[in-house]
Amino acid sequence: MQRNVKSLIGFSIGATDGEIGKVDEFYFDDETWTIRYLVVKTGSWLLERKVLISPAALNVPDWGNQSFPVNLTKEQVKHSPDIDTEIPVSRQQELELYSHYGWPFGSPIGVGFYGIGMMGMVDSRIPFEESIAAQYQEKKPHDPHLRGTHEIKGYGIYAVDGAVGTLSDLIIDEHWKILFLVADTGKEGPGTEVLIPSESIKEISWVNSSIGISIGLEELKDSPF
Repeated sequence: MQRNVKSLIGFSIGATDGEIGKVDEFYFDDETWTIRYLVVKTGSWLLERKVLISPAALNVPDWGNQSFPVNLTKEQVKHSPDIDTEIPVSRQQELELYSHYGWPFGSPIGVGFYGIGMMGMVDSRIPFEESIAAQYQEKKPHDPHLRGTHEIKGYGIYAVDGAVGTLSDLIIDEHWKILFLVADTGKEGPGTEVLIPSESIKEISWVNSSIGISIGLEELKDSPF
């Protein structure tokens, strides 16, 4: 099952005792190209605060009603660590977040749209707390690879032989892995957008707001779009 990120913005997040809020954007790891958090804008019950929810907390989605039920209570969310989503998320904040909710330490690789445990998959990556500890030793106060989907939208995409267009969306699979970038070529009519496999990404320049890929323009003509 594949979904485009744009279509998931605005999905409601349903706690066990009521609605928490709406999905505002997603945070992803630009090394593994996997969604790490859903950024949820709470309603007036929590002063329109933004909170981070791991895919590990999700139960079976209600696609018809555009809702992600989670195995959390509103009280848990209310007392979760207050994280400013307008600045880089620190390692310490992530550690506090995982400890507060009791989420398993590790990335969401192996976690699907149906929550953790139902997929029968195990994360083989370095445990989250060990990873954080190691990077503290390297004196990196925040995660340089944690990026927002709003932040990357509009980035220029460049093939080995020229400009492709700008990033307009991302395509993810049921395990929250980013499979494709959707590039708007700026042209009119058929073929205005092309799909670019995430494994073809060779570099991202956050300073220049650009993404370099390892394939050519001719190869992109066979894109599914």
